[in-house]
Order: sequence, then structure tokens, then C-alpha cells
Amino acid sequence: MRLSDLISGLDMTVFPIVGLIIFFAVFVAVSIRALRVGKDESSRCAALPLDDRDGAATLEKNHA
Repeated sequence: MRLSDLISGLDMTVFPIVGLIIFFAVFVAVSIRALRVGKDESSRCAALPLDDRDGAATLEKNHA
């Protein structure tokens, strides 16, 4: 039996389904996380590009 015969007999339809399930789970988790953010935290994050101070240091202080 050759390797090509062995590979052609495998059922490869499970891999796209598993990939779709993983993608959907991550999409749902990110969507829930984005929707659960409070108004004050989203306002603070929205103002970060306009802030003259170091935004990374501000984020680290608030989440520590």
C-alpha cells in the first residue's frame, strides 16, 4: 500500500469544521468582551490617541 492510497482514504472533512468552530468561538468571545466594556472605560480608551501622556503607562496603572 502506497502513501497516496492511504491519504486518499482519509476523511478530511473534519478539519474545516473544526476550524469553523474555533473561529466562531473566538468571534463570539471577542464580541461579548467588546459589548461588556463599561462606558467610562470605552471613553477613556477613545481618548487615548488624543492624550499627550504615555497611554501605555496609563493603561498599565488602571489594570494593575
